[in-house]
Amino acid sequence: MEDIEEALIEAHKIADRLLESAPLYFRDLTPSDLPEKMPGVYAIFDEDHHEVLYVGRTKNLRRRLYTNHLHGPKTNARLKKYLVEDKMQTAIDDLDAAKQYLKDHCYVKYLVEEDTLRRGRIEGLLSYLLNVRYIHEEH
Repeated sequence: MEDIEEALIEAHKIADRLLESAPLYFRDLTPSDLPEKMPGVYAIFDEDHHEVLYVGRTKNLRRRLYTNHLHGPKTNARLKKYLVEDKMQTAIDDLDAAKQYLKDHCYVKYLVEEDTLRRGRIEGLLSYLLNVRYIHEEH
């Protein structure tokens, strides 16, 4: 029982660390804002609705956020794909509109995590604790 309690305390500490980290706004994001090849877990927030849209993990946070999410094609930018396909997002009808939405309304917070296994666990944990809106389907 003590191990479970310790795990729950650790889970909340991880979520608190993410929530307390400084936001990076997509409208201001440049590659130099992030070190090269920094691994981590990240959450993308909609600042207007105070909602977590997406949680992900990566070996290279700079590439994932800037190159994939912001500038990437539909195959590399899942969040833009979800925004385009979301029937509640009637103003977002293509990838350019999704990119503009990210720039106008979204920011990211992240945690650096070197360990691959831990990144996966933290991604799942944060997806649950933060009640993420878009989760990719299982294969």
